[in-house]
Amino acid sequence: MTRVAYLGPAGTFTEAAAARYNPGAQLLPFQSEATVAAAVESGDADECVLPIENSLEGSVTRTVDVLVHDSQLAIRRELILPVELCLIVRPGTKSEDVRVIYSKPEALNQCRQFLDQHYPDARQEAALSTTAAVETALAEEGAAAIGAARAAELYQAEVLTRGVEDGKGNKTRFVVLSRNDSERTGADKTSIAFSVPHDKPGTLVDVLHVFADRSINLTKIESRPSREGLGIYIFLIDLDGHRTDRQVSEALAAVEEKAHFFRLLGSYPRYDDARDS
Repeated sequence: MTRVAYLGPAGTFTEAAAARYNPGAQLLPFQSEATVAAAVESGDADECVLPIENSLEGSVTRTVDVLVHDSQLAIRRELILPVELCLIVRPGTKSEDVRVIYSKPEALNQCRQFLDQHYPDARQEAALSTTAAVETALAEEGAAAIGAARAAELYQAEVLTRGVEDGKGNKTRFVVLSRNDSERTGADKTSIAFSVPHDKPGTLVDVLHVFADRSINLTKIESRPSREGLGIYIFLIDLDGHRTDRQVSEALAAVEEKAHFFRLLGSYPRYDDARDS
């Protein structure tokens, strides 16, 4: 049986993503992005699932940093799941009773408008996970949590309000990490990380021209601190195509030649709602 590590505990959206990716797998929860990846690197799991991007809040920086700095794992698949956040309370708790609201910082940030409008005086407290927030809220009078309806079901809590996220098209992109990426399918994406000399102009533009000159579409570009000093960044790019495609292969070789640091994060099938839902 395939062992899939995920950012737990049970009842999180990442558990739902892992279950959708491999319904027959043994799911293994871990408490941080780093320990999830480490489980695969140590052989305690075969693959792992981590959130990497949210449509409201952008990148999950801890996952990005694990990929760039702390792991040699490759992206094997991507999944995109709709995210419905719920306000969850101890059974019998009324809206006017809520004085504190727990959740992961990312979930709290996805509900800013709802919280400002309906609970402006409630204290907001960070939790390790949306499920941990539900556990905490159940143990405290006047507390609520923002999390998944499944967590409320698991812990016999009450959903006070559904769909409290600020955008009704709220989605999270998850990545499956393994020791190897995927074979070419003809409908693929490739992710890379690189840095360029920062003490002369035009170095990033030179890299972007590598892709433009070969008509390779870039679907995402962002930067993260390099950990080498202020003003020194690592750039991350998602692009259409597989690393074995001729144009992509040539482009990656050209970027690596120009880069101070280069890492291929993986090639994998591009998520398709009709095929993968």
